[in-house]
Amino acid sequence: MIQLIVNADDFGLTRGVNYGIIDAHVNGLVNSTTMMMNMPGVEHAVQLAKEYKTLGVGVHLVLTAGKPLLSDVLSLVKKDGSFHSQSTVWEGRIDPYDAEREWAAQIEKFLSYGLTPTHLDSHHHIHALPILHDVLERLAEKYHLPVRRCEQECAVRPFSDVFFHDFYGDGVTSDYFTKLNGRVQDGITVEVMVHPAYIDAELVKRSSYVMKRVEELRILTESKLPSGMELVKF
Repeated sequence: MIQLIVNADDFGLTRGVNYGIIDAHVNGLVNSTTMMMNMPGVEHAVQLAKEYKTLGVGVHLVLTAGKPLLSDVLSLVKKDGSFHSQSTVWEGRIDPYDAEREWAAQIEKFLSYGLTPTHLDSHHHIHALPILHDVLERLAEKYHLPVRRCEQECAVRPFSDVFFHDFYGDGVTSDYFTKLNGRVQDGITVEVMVHPAYIDAELVKRSSYVMKRVEELRILTESKLPSGMELVKF
């Protein structure tokens, strides 16, 4: 049997995203999500997480969207106080010490709501950045949490045996999940990253990935898993 984790990123981004993720959980394949702790929909997401206890919820660590929770992480921000762009961060022009303190603050904020995190991952896969490998190891150890797998050599306490991030953009196809068991061997745990949502004004303002989220939601609520594959229960 193949164990499947369908993780919806960006919980807490907006109310429309939150509702899309919950709909994809209640009526579809999503069994896990990760929350962005610096976004306007956080309080709403926390409320929903407490209501829908069968949904696993982890922390979606952020360094490339919105503003940090801390005010003294100067290497992470532009002059206006918002996080640097993806390209700047991927070039490694940040202080890992600042990143560690900010990510710890995001995890602590999650814990402050009385929620128990399932795992860690990151917005735009920033946790795969080599200069943050040791940071991630320390945080995973401190909070006793598994981490979304990136490349084999940088896996820290891996959350799954295999991670797929291709259900995105042109990879969002109606037969994605029905064909999934043909891509992996029996007896392993597979995580698939997804981004379901209902569109609201805040999402349009904050993300360039908008219309496809609704298509993802449709597929996630209409698809059935093939034989030999089951969703992990959280």
